[in-house]
Amino acid sequence: MTHEALISEALKSKNWQEIRSDYSWEIYKIQSEFVNGFKKLAEIGPCISIFGSARTQKEEKYYKLTQEIAQKLTKQGYGVISGGGPGIMEAANKGAQKGRGKSVGLNIDLPFEQSPNKYIDRDKLINFEYFFVRKAMFVKYSQGFIVMPGGFGTIDELFEALTLIQTRKIGAFPVILVGKEYWEGLFEWIKREMIDEAHYISDEDVNIMHLVDDADEAVGIINAFYSKYLLKPNF
Repeated sequence: MTHEALISEALKSKNWQEIRSDYSWEIYKIQSEFVNGFKKLAEIGPCISIFGSARTQKEEKYYKLTQEIAQKLTKQGYGVISGGGPGIMEAANKGAQKGRGKSVGLNIDLPFEQSPNKYIDRDKLINFEYFFVRKAMFVKYSQGFIVMPGGFGTIDELFEALTLIQTRKIGAFPVILVGKEYWEGLFEWIKREMIDEAHYISDEDVNIMHLVDDADEAVGIINAFYSKYLLKPNF
C-alpha cells in the first residue's frame, strides 16, 4: 500500500473527535516509554552508541569493522549501545558480547526490516514505538558516538547528536564517522556550503566530527578525549 493510500485509510477510519481522544492515550504511551527507558538505562555505566544501516550484510567490510570497533571499546571498559536491529546494529552488539562488555539494544518497532538481534544482553533490550523517545535514550546515556555508513535513520541520528552538542544541550562528546570513502563527500559539502558559502555554522562546529577508517583510530579518539579529562571508562 502506498503512503497516500495509508493516509487515506487512516482518515476514513476516524473522525476528528476520535483522533483527539487518541492523543490523550498516546501521551501515556509516550510517558511509559520514557519511564521504562530511564529505569533500564540508569545504571548501565559509560557507553558508546554505534549507529549504522540495518541493511549491511555480514560479509561486508563495515559489518566486520563495526564488530571490531565494538569489541575494542568493551576491552577498554565501555559498553555499547546500538539500535538493536540487524546489520551494523547486530555487528555492534556482537562485538560487544565477544569483548564481554555490556551490549545494549534500543529496538524500534517497525512493520519491516527491524527485529531485535540475538547479541543484546537479555536485560538490556528495550523496545520503542516512538523514534524521538529512542533518540532521547541514545543521547542521554552515551558518552560518544560512532557513526558507520547508513541511510536516512543514520543521518538523522548523526545530526541529532551534532545539533545537541552544537547547542550545548549535551556534552561535547566525540562524534566519529567511520569510512572516509562514504562520509567525505558529506563532510566536504558541510565545510563548503554551510561554512564557506552560507556561514550557517562555524569552524568550531565542524570540528565536532572526526573522520576515520580503522578501529584503532576510532577507539583512540574516544580514549584520548576521556584521558584529557583524567577520566576512565569506570568513572
